Amino acid sequence: MREHDAYAALHAVFDPELDEPVTDLGFVRSLTVEGTTVTVHLRLPTSFCSPNFAYLMASDAKDVLTALDWVEQAHVVLDDHHDSDLINRGLAADAGYRGTFGDEAEQDLDELRLTFRRKAHTAAMERALTRLLRENRELTEEALHEITLADLPDHRTTHALLRRRTSLGLDTTPDAPVLVDDHGTPYPREEVPLRLRFARSVRISIDGNAHFCRGLLRTRYPESATDQTPRDQEVHSS
Repeated sequence: MREHDAYAALHAVFDPELDEPVTDLGFVRSLTVEGTTVTVHLRLPTSFCSPNFAYLMASDAKDVLTALDWVEQAHVVLDDHHDSDLINRGLAADAGYRGTFGDEAEQDLDELRLTFRRKAHTAAMERALTRLLRENRELTEEALHEITLADLPDHRTTHALLRRRTSLGLDTTPDAPVLVDDHGTPYPREEVPLRLRFARSVRISIDGNAHFCRGLLRTRYPESATDQTPRDQEVHSS
């Protein structure tokens, strides 16, 4: 039961670049519980995955496990990465991002997280609006300027968009415009087609990287195939 609770908690930990839970990606190599102590081993597609991404995921994993009311100790170990020793020491000592990497930590961890939350929001916005365009053939791209959250269907793309907006502190009330910038400001009508194309390029990049990294992980760790949750097969226009 506690193993299940701990694994479920890890579902809230996302790869910042791929915008998917580490559990779905197959990044959780093992999870063990001994009394009130949880130990998790993480694995990544390559040994040279970005150290700041690796640290962010490992740190978030420790945070969500520590937040469980029955957990007294949470050990998160990153396996087979060129910075494994450095990251694992930092995590064990609760040294924080800058305390772990020192002068190499060019960007604050919160700034890094914000950057990728914004990208995830842009991609989620495109998915929801593209789906709306497909379901309403008479709707033009320019008309998306008038679309509010209330106009979106009760669908997983809408739910995902609302989660992304919540994570950024953006307006989630029904009358809030859907197509907005990183700060929640609607784009001018004449910019809508251009902004939608940009959002589509962001989404395609995220989806492509996720597909590639899943394949790399299966190549590096063949057993990880059984731990990966199939990606959403919904087809998006490019």
